[in-house]
Amino acid sequence: MIKLGDYNKLKITKRVDFGLYLDGNDEGEILLPKRYTTPGMHIGDEIDVFIYLDQDDRVVATTEAPLAKINEFAWLEVAWVNQYGAFLKWGPMKDLFCPFREQKQRMVQGNHYIVYVKEDEESHRLMATAKVDKYIEHLTADFSVTHAAYKHGVAARCLIWQKTDLGFKAIVDNKYQGQLYDNQIFQPLRTGDRLTAYIDHIRQDGKIDLTLQPTGRQHTLDFAEVLLRYLHENDGHCDLNDKSPAELIADRFKVSKKAYKKAVGDLYRRRIITITEEGIKLV
Repeated sequence: MIKLGDYNKLKITKRVDFGLYLDGNDEGEILLPKRYTTPGMHIGDEIDVFIYLDQDDRVVATTEAPLAKINEFAWLEVAWVNQYGAFLKWGPMKDLFCPFREQKQRMVQGNHYIVYVKEDEESHRLMATAKVDKYIEHLTADFSVTHAAYKHGVAARCLIWQKTDLGFKAIVDNKYQGQLYDNQIFQPLRTGDRLTAYIDHIRQDGKIDLTLQPTGRQHTLDFAEVLLRYLHENDGHCDLNDKSPAELIADRFKVSKKAYKKAVGDLYRRRIITITEEGIKLV
């Protein structure tokens, strides 16, 4: 079956002046317009294309990559607004419709919003909704199964969702809700940023506490080498020790005080540095 709003591998069946026709099985022939074809495409080849509906609700293919597929979250800009809703730029030539009923607040042309791409149950067209909360899943209490891929220190793909009093909410792996706390953030963040974060803790409510820095022994070793390089480049001295304020450490090295103390301890145990009230210095 053809997956609308997703990538499909389809066979080229015919070449015409205005493009290529692809075998859409039950959907019949699907056009890949000429603007997306290349000389390397030949009849009989199977190619990966994204399938959506054009302005006339015809199934059409494109090699353009959308900013989000069906059942994914994205940070999209409003291209224009009419009496029915907003139309969002999402990659393909046809903008993605978000009706007023699916908006948490009236969308404004030129502004960006976090939305979820889904299929309209009535028209079966692709559409966006800004009511993303209902599409966020929660990890279950069965830690042995659900949490197997979300152990402490595991990397996860995150979309920054919204600012809170505690820090930032994030959407983890396009599925779960995560939280980045202010005291774990050592770089500028804003809604719509996509980045890699690391699992810190799974809460009993199924939400995920995140950190922007890798954890564990390897991270300590990696930052210890960064700190050692800093010492070599600054006459063997750093005026921050393991008792210095976390804000000063974060401002200079973009790491937490905990990570800094671990690296200092590692260098000290290796007898590379000494620790004084004025900071640390190379032996």
